[in-house]
This record gives sequence, structure tokens and C-alpha cells, in this order.
Amino acid sequence: MRVILTSHGSTGDIYPVIAIGVALRRAGHSVCFATIPHYQPEIEAAGLEFYALCPNWEMPDLAYWMGRLNKIRSPIYQLREIYVGARSYIPEMIARMDAIMPETDLLVSSYLFPMNKGIADRHGVPFATLAFAPHVIPSPDYPPENIPSPHWLGRATRRAWNRWLWKTGNAVVDRVINTSIADALRAAGLPKVRNFFSKPSERVLVTLSEQLFRVPGAEIDARFRYTGYCRWQSAENPALDAEVREFTDGEKVPVLTFGSMVYENSGAWMERFIRHWPRDRKIIVQRGWAQFPQFGDTDHIKIIGQVSHDQLFRHASAIIHHGGAGTTASALHAGVPQIVVPHIGDQTFFGSEVERFGCGFRLAKARWPEHLHEALDRLLGNPEHARHAKDVQARLLAENGPQKAVEELERFVAEKRRPAVAA
Repeated sequence: MRVILTSHGSTGDIYPVIAIGVALRRAGHSVCFATIPHYQPEIEAAGLEFYALCPNWEMPDLAYWMGRLNKIRSPIYQLREIYVGARSYIPEMIARMDAIMPETDLLVSSYLFPMNKGIADRHGVPFATLAFAPHVIPSPDYPPENIPSPHWLGRATRRAWNRWLWKTGNAVVDRVINTSIADALRAAGLPKVRNFFSKPSERVLVTLSEQLFRVPGAEIDARFRYTGYCRWQSAENPALDAEVREFTDGEKVPVLTFGSMVYENSGAWMERFIRHWPRDRKIIVQRGWAQFPQFGDTDHIKIIGQVSHDQLFRHASAIIHHGGAGTTASALHAGVPQIVVPHIGDQTFFGSEVERFGCGFRLAKARWPEHLHEALDRLLGNPEHARHAKDVQARLLAENGPQKAVEELERFVAEKRRPAVAA
């Protein structure tokens, strides 16, 4: 079958989709990944067909918008900022998607772009979505993230309360999206977004480990299917291993990476960090989108650029990261203790999950430069964190998320075709 994949955002929104695309291609399907040109080299290097969508943003543009999101604390307002920022590009984006829908058997989209359902529907193409975090899955057995559900209430009352919270959350998010892009949707002849949480599509693939992340015994709609992690890594740099081993003398050292997080004055943050980091302790810092600079007289701190997480984390005694969905996946697969410094969005959720797994704990963003070395002493001084990290790694390595995603998508399309065959 012919499959169109589409997603936007940072690499945490792109790499899982590449992994699914590669698995679909290996299963004999034709695959096209539609996204912004910035990711074209990675997509084509993976052997997938690339289709360009607007905007044609480069790294400074992406960093600018991520910086704007970093300043917004409320997830609802962050979501609104995403759609307001995308509003002027949506008519062209819809037109480009319309152009590739003929001869398509399945459209698979990131959860954050529900307008793609309207595009698929008007072309009669089955539509599935991808969710990279489990706390967007409604259930009467737990409330939306960061909203309390009174434990002292009886089970029936609490379930009713949770249902109302999710229904209200649907209404609020639908209104935010529709208010932001209503004119663009109307001009394109697409319906308003409805039921963002509860019914984004007839099949939603949750690209996380079910055994780790699904709430035991919680009721969820059958349209939501856990696949396990779908991970893709950029090509490794053979020269980097030798460079890192020379720096570490072959020992494992802490690794800090904040991925796509942006700092207004990254130099000032690095200066704070350098002042408090012990000179007899080595650490690797990835520049990331923050572009942390390399200062003089810091031979104990190595700054590196873009590199495969798997390659980098092989040198790690501990990982300090922001809690992004993709980086958390890589850190859990690395099997080493970790400290999560949440910045925005679902990162607080993933930080709390790392704590629940026993692999590490969270540290506040505002004070990580001054307190990181003490936090690492506490992390590495407790062997239970290392033991739990190895246990989680072993469980994850036994899963094959991309293969299960392919099976779910093939089953979904077969189910959609069945009535037509019977007729």
C-alpha cells in the first residue's frame, strides 16, 4: 500500500515517524514522509521518499519558535502559540497535502495536526494518528495531566469527575485550535476540529512501551494502541568515539543534553554552570538548540555538536536531559541513571515517570547550573538508580515498536477495506 506520513516539530516528533516509515518500507509498502525541508537529508538518508511542506524553516527559525514556546508556561497557551505561528502557512500546507492524496491508501499524522483528518476524509483515505506521550489518552480512571482527581471520592464519582474533565479539556483545546485557524480551515473547505483528545482518529498509535507507561487497569478506548518505542538514530560519527575517549581517558562521564530547548542567553547559563562545576570532574555537554558555547580554560568540560544519542550515551555514567519524549526514550534505552530538568510541555510528565521507574529524579531548571554536581553525587551514590535503569533497558530492548506499528497500521487498513469487499 501507499502510505503518507507527516509530522512537524523537533527531532522527537520526526525520528519516531522515520522509524515507522523504514519498517513500513521493509514490509513492502511505498512510503512518503511529508514535512518541512529541514529534515529532508535525514529522511532521504533513511531511504524514504520526501515531500516538502511549508514553511521552509532552517535551524534559526525553529529555534526562534521554540524559544517563544519556552516562555509560555501553560500547555494550552503553548498549543495556541503553535497554531497561531502556523496559521499563515496552513492554506499552502493543506493544498500540498491535497495534491499527494490521490492513490494514497493511508495517511498517518502527528497528533498535533488534527486538520489532516479532514484532508484524509474528503479523499476517502483511512487516517491514523501518532501520540508520543500517553497522558493525552483519555480515561475515566485518571484525570488530564496536572489536574487533581479527588482520591477520597468513591470510584464511580471519581470516574464521572474524570470523564467531565476530559470532556471539558476536549472543548477547550478544540476551541483554541478552531479559534486560531478557523479562517484557514474554512477557506480550504475543511471542518472544524472536534474531540481532539477522545476521537482524533479511528486509530491512534501510542509510540511508547505499554508495560512501562500504561496505567494498570485503566480503561481506554480501543482506538488507542500502544506499539512500544519507535526509535530512529542519525548516522554515527566514527571519529567522535576516539575524540571522546581521549577526553574521558576511557572512563564514563556525565553527559548533559537539552536537545531542542532554547536559552535567550546560553552563554550566561554556561558561565553559571562553569563557576560551580568542580574542575576535577569531567562532563560532556551537547550544544543542542541552545548552542551552549565553549569557553576557554575549561578542559574538564567538552562541548559537542549534533550526534546520535545512542553513540553519545555509550560514554555516559549518567544522563542529564530535559525530558523530551525522544531524549527520554534514548536515555531509558541507554540503561544509565538520569536527571531530568523539565523545561516545557510534557517534560514534567516524563520526569515524573523517570522517578516512578526509579531511574533518577528531577531538578528544577532555574537552579541546575549551581546544583547539578550535588545532584549527580546523590544520583550516582544510590546504586538503586543504576539497577532500575538496567532493568528498564532490558525490558525495552525486548520490544519492537516499529514492527508492531506496522502490524497495527496494516490491520487498520484491512478493517477499513472489509466493508467495501463485502459490498
